[in-house]
Amino acid sequence: MENKRIVFADWLRVVACFLVMLVHASENFYAADSSGLAGNVSMLANESNRFWVAFYDGFVGRTCVPLFMIISAFLLVPMKPGVTMSQFYKRRFTRILPPMFIFMFIYCLLPLAWGGMSWEQSVADLKNLPWNFPSMAGHLWFMYPLISIYLIIPVVSPWLEKATAKDERIFLAIFAVSSFIPFLRRFVSTELWGECFWNGFSALWYCSGYLGYLVLAHYIRTHLDWSRSRRLRIGALAFIAGAAFTGWSFWFKGIPGVLIETPMLEWAWEFCTPNVLLATFGAFLMFTCIEKESAPNIVTETSRLSYGMYLMHLLYLGPIARLVIGGNVAEPIVPVWAAIPLIAITTYICCAITAKLISLLPGSKWVIGA
Repeated sequence: MENKRIVFADWLRVVACFLVMLVHASENFYAADSSGLAGNVSMLANESNRFWVAFYDGFVGRTCVPLFMIISAFLLVPMKPGVTMSQFYKRRFTRILPPMFIFMFIYCLLPLAWGGMSWEQSVADLKNLPWNFPSMAGHLWFMYPLISIYLIIPVVSPWLEKATAKDERIFLAIFAVSSFIPFLRRFVSTELWGECFWNGFSALWYCSGYLGYLVLAHYIRTHLDWSRSRRLRIGALAFIAGAAFTGWSFWFKGIPGVLIETPMLEWAWEFCTPNVLLATFGAFLMFTCIEKESAPNIVTETSRLSYGMYLMHLLYLGPIARLVIGGNVAEPIVPVWAAIPLIAITTYICCAITAKLISLLPGSKWVIGA
């Protein structure tokens, strides 16, 4: 089985998992309250924080979520011949749902041990579990679009098996247009193309969102026959262009010492915006240039553990961030350019060790998916 692994996919998972932690480490430097992660309102302490958050969170890390989406689609679409919808659902959901539910309960209860939440909040979170993620586990929002992608894969697989390259390019062009919707909603109109209080589904609803990354993954795998050098060249240009705009957008809006609504500060940071789409396309192309027959064992093992690492990382990141920041985001114990990656790297190592130890226990797949 190991010799059938797609090496660049392992590298991508390892890097994307780290980028998630880099993004959340960065949030500590523009959050306007003591929670650590950015809430509804943000504030930057100084110009240094403004630049380095824009760099690490915007330029470097913002592709983390769509990279996870696109690699999942790359590996799973179209479905293998003979696999039924129920078989596909059983295989995918038995891997991701039990660990997800276990960590939901952990985030509802474990913070009580160090006074990180009140009993009232814990009970409220537990009651809300059938409907959404716990208040202390905001990163689990990602699981719901991932579930949606898994649900739709058996539906779109038959079309992708028959679609021509031109067919897929038409869909991807519509998806690219839909990626401007976050900008239009923010700066033009909150209701677009048929949306109103009795209809939340716009004209481009079914051609937007993470489904576009699914089709993009299939197009790259099936129809994009560029040489390695061309993929590397175009990938680098696309990533730099998209990531540069993403980082600049935060820097442009962020004024040190001024409270600002987080959605306005992050106005170009949504994962289905044209700039993030361009950067993700570029980053993925560059990863496909990894053509080694095998990856180092540490990369393969970390890739295998990455889901569990993602699930648990906020349990480590918060305390580590508080130690590094030392109570003053304007002057952490090390300069902010070093503080953000230090928080992310330390969190990553702690999660990797913990996930590895859990993987040695019987039934670990129900806890960390590995």
